[in-house]
Amino acid sequence: MHQPSRTRTLVPILLALVIGACGTAFAAHNDPEVTGELKKWHKVTLTFVGPETAETADPNPFFQYRMNVEFTHSKSGKSYTVPGYFAADGDAGNTSATGGDKWRVHFAPDAVGEWTYSVSFYDYLYVSVSERKTPTDKAKTVDPHGSTGSFTVVESDKTGRDLRGKGRLDVGDDRYLRLAETGEIFFKLGPDAPENLLAYADFDGTFHNDGHGITQDDTIVENEGVKTWEPHLKDWKQGDPTWGAGRGKALIGAVNYLASKGLNAFSFLTLNINGDDRNVFPYIDYDTLDRMDVSKLDQWEVVFEHATKKGMFLHFKMSEAENQGLLDGGGLGAHRRLYYRELIARFGHHLALNWNVGEEIGEWQGSPKSPPLYTQQKIAIAEYFYNHDPYRHHVVIHNGNWFDDIYGVSKFTGISLQTNKRDFSRVHGQTLRVLEESAAAGKIWPVAVDEPGDASYSLLPDNLNFDHDNARKNALWGGLTAGAWGLEWYFGYKNPESDLTCQDWRSRDNFWNQCRFALDFFNSNKLAYERMTSHDELIVDNPPTRESGEGDYCLAEPGQAYIVFIKDGDEISLKLEKGSYDLQWYNPRKGGDMQNGAVESIRARSKGEYSLGMPPEADGKDWVALLTKK
Repeated sequence: MHQPSRTRTLVPILLALVIGACGTAFAAHNDPEVTGELKKWHKVTLTFVGPETAETADPNPFFQYRMNVEFTHSKSGKSYTVPGYFAADGDAGNTSATGGDKWRVHFAPDAVGEWTYSVSFYDYLYVSVSERKTPTDKAKTVDPHGSTGSFTVVESDKTGRDLRGKGRLDVGDDRYLRLAETGEIFFKLGPDAPENLLAYADFDGTFHNDGHGITQDDTIVENEGVKTWEPHLKDWKQGDPTWGAGRGKALIGAVNYLASKGLNAFSFLTLNINGDDRNVFPYIDYDTLDRMDVSKLDQWEVVFEHATKKGMFLHFKMSEAENQGLLDGGGLGAHRRLYYRELIARFGHHLALNWNVGEEIGEWQGSPKSPPLYTQQKIAIAEYFYNHDPYRHHVVIHNGNWFDDIYGVSKFTGISLQTNKRDFSRVHGQTLRVLEESAAAGKIWPVAVDEPGDASYSLLPDNLNFDHDNARKNALWGGLTAGAWGLEWYFGYKNPESDLTCQDWRSRDNFWNQCRFALDFFNSNKLAYERMTSHDELIVDNPPTRESGEGDYCLAEPGQAYIVFIKDGDEISLKLEKGSYDLQWYNPRKGGDMQNGAVESIRARSKGEYSLGMPPEADGKDWVALLTKK
């Protein structure tokens, strides 16, 4: 819980001179404290002395002040304007301070060499959400306005899972996202639950005991959703981060667990006031929508920073159906702009993330708890992120309503897809539908299937369904062979360890193995996936149907490479282009090396139908056949 910060005498802050492997830094005047390794893709933080204020001060500091910092690469001239934020005493995550005179900006440089910075800082009511680069002449400039300086960045030394060695995840012109440093396609797999992941007892805030909690049959069960993540305490390792007096170990351990399973993504709501849980929000309390809880947000950042080092994609879900219109009635007014600005300022430097406008968006509910988002509001929100996120991260929206109204006319860059069948049978067909419809509208949108099952059950715990055959066949491989760039797994509200109550990701441990096997296949076989599309029509014996999801799947660049997912281990024939092909098999249930089956190569003397023979084991189970041109 918050403790008031001690009154301090303002003292000048000297420049932090960082020398050695991390690079060098210096500033001209009004020197900030520079922290972080000065390396490419690493978080560099500048902390300035500015107006002394507090979360509850009058005037409201979150509307009254605006700090932006422009970072320019001296050699190339490219420039990023990054929003800053009020940081209380500069160590609020540890001290729980609510006031102070520190103002902060985070930056993730994408080039080595010298970077210069220039600070603009204005004092004027609602200046923080103004669209004007230079506000009205009634606005005052406040120190550190005009502060300039530079620092030198060297190459990153990170390897392995750490995203700082791989670069920012960028949206391209096809259906895949790529890591900027390595150029590799990023296939995303991880949990989509619990959605109230951040309702964590070790975070500061009023949500612990404010009377709001999980809604069951329209009755609020007070604070039931607050989590300890205790089952993952054993996964915390010596040297891992904490905050305060050793808080945060269990949630940090949970992130470690996902990384140990080979997964690379997780999701979380950042605002669920009026929603199913009501315990996650960035504000000082449930009812105040214009004042940020500085220490709680600093603590969120500890988790996100650790996740980036562990190779994790961060799925920011910024609202859910029940609160989509909570801020400004759904419009892009002062409260919504402030909310988005604070998320960008505090977390936009992370390398792999998307901004998801919200779950189940649109006018589809029978009794909505807030106004729905309408077409022009959706378009305006995507435009806001395009204009204000300096890194142009992936911006997506989740159905709710289908996407017809925003195809081809918005700054959205992709889709977060939900289907509705307990057996996951609609994943393949619905993925293809979005890819085809978006391409027809002028720009193909990458598809992530982030809720591939039904609302009630979806991905069951291992103790109720250890093998997860339908999830593996119809969703995991059905999505990837349709061209989805990733999937996240919703747990279902009727399950033990549910979408709201889960505190132990080991509840689906065996299924995470199967996800890892899929990642191993796609990452180890260096194919031109961007040139491969769904070619289910090439399957002779058991092609799928869009609605039922029955049948086998084929992702192919005809004449070059074919991935064929065979659900029941039968002999199958494929329509091939003329050429010679190597044939290998992969076990999606057990992983491991590629294997040889009864047929090791096929010489197609002419275009036609050719048998792939039987997989290595005639077990009647699912197998993956990989044909590559010799």
